[in-house]
Amino acid sequence: MRLAALALLFSSAIAASAQTMSAPTAQTPPAATTWPTQDGTYIIKNFRFGTGETLPELKLHYLTLGTPHRNAAGHIDNAILLLHGTGGSAHSLLAPQFSNVLFGPGQPLDITKYYLIFPDDIGHGQSSKPSDGLHMRFPHYDYDDMVSSQHTMLMDGLHVDHLRLIFGTSMGCMQSFVWGETYPSFADALMPMACLPVQIAGRNRMMRYMAIENIKNDPAWKNGEYPTEPILGLRTAYEIFLIMGSSPLQMQKNEPTRAEAEAFADKYLARGVANTDANDFIYYTDASRNYDPSARLSTITVPVLWINSADDFINPPELGIAEKMVPLMPHAKFILIPISDATRGHGTHTQAAVWKDYMADFLRQTDKN
Repeated sequence: MRLAALALLFSSAIAASAQTMSAPTAQTPPAATTWPTQDGTYIIKNFRFGTGETLPELKLHYLTLGTPHRNAAGHIDNAILLLHGTGGSAHSLLAPQFSNVLFGPGQPLDITKYYLIFPDDIGHGQSSKPSDGLHMRFPHYDYDDMVSSQHTMLMDGLHVDHLRLIFGTSMGCMQSFVWGETYPSFADALMPMACLPVQIAGRNRMMRYMAIENIKNDPAWKNGEYPTEPILGLRTAYEIFLIMGSSPLQMQKNEPTRAEAEAFADKYLARGVANTDANDFIYYTDASRNYDPSARLSTITVPVLWINSADDFINPPELGIAEKMVPLMPHAKFILIPISDATRGHGTHTQAAVWKDYMADFLRQTDKN
């Protein structure tokens, strides 16, 4: 990301600012790398959700990369938490356009320097979710529950009581703001990407609501007790998600003919339907229903580097929300990446070549050692 004036950003006297920066030319990432991840699972006993519902055992799966370093007091001091988006998993952030640009020697999240932690959020990946068997009887989790469980996993499972950075994409972006308000001194800095710190309303909520309702209105859904997936409802939900997350510029360039456009849509929809449980989709799409950190943004006192892209259909800049919200945080900076050949709509959050320099500068500016 662009950091022309970042040297001044975190001096205590500086005011929060919002600005639009020039996007660098994207570099083609190297071929996919097999990273030496370590798998782990932590079980939280009798986890109580915000709704009052409980689970006797909440399973949280995670991946780690790198080696924890302990300071003179014996505390891990190089841990970074990386949070995935809706419907993703810990493995989402191992994609080559992200990991191969960030995790290697001398790169911003060099795994010889940092201890990277990638949770599977509640309802995702190998963590507890409705499709495990409870279906629509699974507790109705939200982002607060996700952050609370992440905190418990870090403290009690990995014995990490402080983070160098919390980085999050999309849903993980929103969770970054929740982290900053709920546990204000737990991380040195926050780097949310591709979201807004306000209630999800307007077109954003309409799209999520329509996706959920299309599944529920499919007769094959059977109130969540279906013997086979409600294909019609799921396909329509994915049609909405395709529009939500896509970039018109890139799609026009990559699928310039009718046949190519239709083939891409068919492939995308088939893959989504084949790899998704309808109840899981309903739960993680609706988990944002009560998200709204706007009233408490002033309690986020650590440095924040918040980045969106101008071609993000989910968080369009013309709403003017970022300009109103960023001054509420005492040490926050907002960067808007303009549309370019390098951006990918909402998915720019994992096109690390576009913004890796901003991350590198941000880590240098917030380094306390």
